[in-house]
Amino acid sequence: MIGWYVHHQGLGHLTRLQAVAEHLRSPVTGLSSLPPPDGWTSEWLQLDRDDRMPACEVARADPRAGDVLHWVPLHDVGLARRAAALTEWVTRMRPSLVVVDVSVEVATLVRLCGVPVVVLAMPGERTDRAHVLAYDLAEALLAPWPEAAHATAWPASWRDKLWAVGGISRFDDRVPARRRTSLGSPAGGIEAWVDSPTAAGPEPDETSPRRVLVLWGGGGRSTSAVEVAAARAATPGWEWVERGPGSPSPDLWADLESADVVVTHGGQNAVAEVAAARRPAVVVAQPRPFDEQVATAAAVDRLGVAVGVPAWPLASAWPGLLEQALDRGGEGWRQWSTGHGAPYAAARLDELADRHHRRGGDMRTAS
Repeated sequence: MIGWYVHHQGLGHLTRLQAVAEHLRSPVTGLSSLPPPDGWTSEWLQLDRDDRMPACEVARADPRAGDVLHWVPLHDVGLARRAAALTEWVTRMRPSLVVVDVSVEVATLVRLCGVPVVVLAMPGERTDRAHVLAYDLAEALLAPWPEAAHATAWPASWRDKLWAVGGISRFDDRVPARRRTSLGSPAGGIEAWVDSPTAAGPEPDETSPRRVLVLWGGGGRSTSAVEVAAARAATPGWEWVERGPGSPSPDLWADLESADVVVTHGGQNAVAEVAAARRPAVVVAQPRPFDEQVATAAAVDRLGVAVGVPAWPLASAWPGLLEQALDRGGEGWRQWSTGHGAPYAAARLDELADRHHRRGGDMRTAS
């Protein structure tokens, strides 16, 4: 049996678990302070929150333990209760392994219980003491991105246990429909049709205005509504549609397919879904710890799969950015997402779980 820890911040961690769990042979138990998602039929252990301490008390509580860990505030009752619940569950269920997405503290606690851990590898600067601890003790590092995106400068000990499976999206089983790609400038541009041999869905309206789909995530945003309005005003001839926690999409796949350009934050889940739809894109980093989204925006730009920028650009830059995204097109996303990231990750996890299950059985027999 596999345990899978899901961090409560944002929505991507939970979506990733659901995508991979569909392909696992091994039973899986979700571990999180979040409630189980709609439609979840497997076991779920809901943990206490560890972030209820008033902000005015946090600084005095040494939450980083002298920069050895990331979040262990002194005398926090929720922290103690979640640690107790996790260790009790490990003792009772004896999982073959636990996937941690993401928490240095959970990875360390589970490994201290003698259970192998697979840590989700994240973009950004991860050379602080806490991340080094988690990455070093992990049996494997599961990366939902291509190795060329972030791991080229990693130490050999991390690269040797890296599973770079590419983007993981709930849409990986979809086939992008026949779509229009605009080439050149709006005044003298050429309309080209790009086909997939097995494309499905309605053809775009050749006379419809060009559309920008803006995707926001559940982890917060620094870009203001005024900045978005200025970008819209600077790009006449483009229709801007925003989707996010405050304006959820009734059908995100349809929204993606109808977009000429997607403007997305740099979260791993959002980038994977744009990649699955093979849409031209501008990836705009939002502030996150360890410059996670800045690293992703830089990676997609360096690999040539999309336009990547480290922050929301000035309004005057948007006409050129949208045209640059159209020029790059969306087929470069094949470098990022094979469409098989989730089943590949599941196969690796099942193989590792089987190996540790057999090893645990041999040890119990020997004793």
